[in-house]
Amino acid sequence: MLQYQRDFLELAIARDALRFGSFALKSGRESPYFFNAGQISSGSDLAALGRAYAGALAQAGIDYDMLFGPAYKGIALAVALSIELASREGRNVPVAFNRKEAKSHGEGGALIGAPLVGRVLIVDDVITAGTAIRESLELIATHGARASGVVVALDREERGAGDLSAVQEVTREFGIPVVAIAGLADLVELVGTNPALLEHGPALRHYRERFGTPPT
Repeated sequence: MLQYQRDFLELAIARDALRFGSFALKSGRESPYFFNAGQISSGSDLAALGRAYAGALAQAGIDYDMLFGPAYKGIALAVALSIELASREGRNVPVAFNRKEAKSHGEGGALIGAPLVGRVLIVDDVITAGTAIRESLELIATHGARASGVVVALDREERGAGDLSAVQEVTREFGIPVVAIAGLADLVELVGTNPALLEHGPALRHYRERFGTPPT
């Protein structure tokens, strides 16, 4: 596990964005953990999250010209990443995000921020069914730009309706890379090395053995 991954997971746990217990998912599964990026909500924490996203991108080597944050959680995440890129690399990356409903007055339209042009990197928290990503891809294509990849905070690394995870399905269907700051394997590793979290290890490992997919 790399340092930015450890920092992200520890931050998520400290802020209760990553919780352990028993959680009912839309799929009907009972998950031993739950992630809600919305709990990471202060200035310093969002700055730390931006650093983690930037760390994941540096490892992945994806080329992009701008960022797109799907409403609603993706908005803050894309902004946090853009600020970190300006600070870390001196790179002034444009940011755009969408409205849930198009505005018919004022500036109008479904987009806020920079025009969608060139290679667009989608920034979000997780991919579950992939619906938000598909909507983002359609919006990007409508404006004549193209998606160069997706970066998310957490990859659950578990099968969907078939043998592939939601991340793997997006990669296969659209032919774009999907990068995560950390995945279930990293969480299992962290729990196994932290005495305060050891009690959650068996449930996480059992869940991974039952529903997990090998990383691509």
